[in-house]
Amino acid sequence: MTTGTLTPTRSSAPSDVTIPLWLAVGVLAGLGLSYGLVAMHGLAVATGTTTLTPATSVGVATLCYLAAAATHTRWVAWLGVPVFSGLAFAGLVVSPPWWTLFVLAAVALLVVGLLAGTGLVSSVQGSALLGYFGVAVVALQLEPRVGLALAGLALAAHALWDVWHYRHDAVVPRSMAVFCIGLDVTVGALCVVLAVLG
Repeated sequence: MTTGTLTPTRSSAPSDVTIPLWLAVGVLAGLGLSYGLVAMHGLAVATGTTTLTPATSVGVATLCYLAAAATHTRWVAWLGVPVFSGLAFAGLVVSPPWWTLFVLAAVALLVVGLLAGTGLVSSVQGSALLGYFGVAVVALQLEPRVGLALAGLALAAHALWDVWHYRHDAVVPRSMAVFCIGLDVTVGALCVVLAVLG
């Protein structure tokens, strides 16, 4: 696959050896994310995990997909991981709610997609962002345990989006889709379990 196309080729598919590796990296990243965010505040995972964890994760994931679609360049999804994660942290120090920065980034990416001629695929990814991230933003407004469960379910459900993109070899590199499956299911399930047990 070339960097300027969304058309699949054999080279974009991870080998049978790398699929479990990318899945394991996603699971470990999810565990690290969950632990790291609460450890920064000196809390335990069971008591410190909030709706922010899955909401931010699903926001970053959907923005990565949208960035790859808008630019018509698959590897941009990987570049989006540190960029949009940084945007999440930047959003914690500005006065509007942090998620508004994600919305602004999504609007900018949709404009890029229209200008680049990828309007259809960008609008599909934008719709997915609206659905998954929209549910997570609503979850931020709910009672903490209910919100944690709902945002966790939204993130875990995003794994279905990842599976579809993996199977169709579309929009993002397959390695990204497999990584996201591991992260989404790990963090999403952890959040749901903590909400139920909490």
